[in-house]
Amino acid sequence: MSLTERAGLALLRRIDPETAHGLALRALQAGAAPLPGLVTSDRLRCELAGLRLANPVGLAAGFDKNAVALHPLSRAGFGFVEVGAVTPRPQPGNPRPRLFRLPQDAAVINRFGFNNEGMETVAARLERRPRDMVLGLNLGANKDSADRAGDFAAVLVRCGPWLDFATVNVSSPNTERLRDLQGAEALAALLDRVIDARAELGRPLPLFLKIAPDLTDAELADIAAVAREAGIDGIVATNTTLARDGLRSAHAAEAGGLSGKPLFRRSTQVLARLHRLTAGAMPLIGVGGIGSAEDAYAKIRAGASAVQLYTGLVYEGLSLGARITEGLDALLARDGFASVAEAVGTARGEWE
Repeated sequence: MSLTERAGLALLRRIDPETAHGLALRALQAGAAPLPGLVTSDRLRCELAGLRLANPVGLAAGFDKNAVALHPLSRAGFGFVEVGAVTPRPQPGNPRPRLFRLPQDAAVINRFGFNNEGMETVAARLERRPRDMVLGLNLGANKDSADRAGDFAAVLVRCGPWLDFATVNVSSPNTERLRDLQGAEALAALLDRVIDARAELGRPLPLFLKIAPDLTDAELADIAAVAREAGIDGIVATNTTLARDGLRSAHAAEAGGLSGKPLFRRSTQVLARLHRLTAGAMPLIGVGGIGSAEDAYAKIRAGASAVQLYTGLVYEGLSLGARITEGLDALLARDGFASVAEAVGTARGEWE
């Protein structure tokens, strides 16, 4: 981390977290943030559901909800970037404050509630996207929608022409009853609607499903079976958790989804179980608590074909992505893996 980035982070940590996040995005747009450019090697190049990635380290949804910083993010060292979540109509989300740092736990709690500017505004930005990046969109549903499956489908149809992949997000804990869509029957009906919507695009856009960590083994088995039957291209494991075990920070009791280091173990266990349930035949994206190259490597060896970061950036800066990628390359070389694909799932048994 550069001295400039270190100083910037120290300043941002003195400000309300949501305001600080907005300032970080504006600094990116203004060109004030140092960007490492593409990080890649023969070992790091990989494929994810047909997408060719320069490296397997991606930026998770939530950092750039409204696709306002696509051009600088294309130079931030990530192998792929996911923006959103986006809903058909703009919505303000839940009342502030709704974002809380937990520094003693290297964690964050948020209860944003899918605040975003809506699919029309975001689609106009996606149309002007850089072409030299792998870009995805997290699909959401409006809080007051009577047809949430229809909302996911509508966002996909409107924004899909400018995307490389899309993620169906049924796992946010901050939209009432959204997680109910993870049940087998409701999930199957939802995915059928979204896959029908994809057909309108006229091209095979990869579709991922993002799930919660707070699922039983039986629920995971149902999700894996439904995803396979529906023809989903991959699963993102996992979103934030409602659990609060062992937290020490002042805001530990705040409502919302917990992300960061405390989520690492549970999310990696879910990842390993999914790898077993899908027999390694479905690409998995590991998310939750990644703060180092060793964490990313553990996710890959548990079964992830790629990983995504977000909360770690709050504490380590945007350069964390490039630093993790470089460290991951060294770890693969150390253990004799010629590629990311060779390492996927090789330590699954340690996490199940």
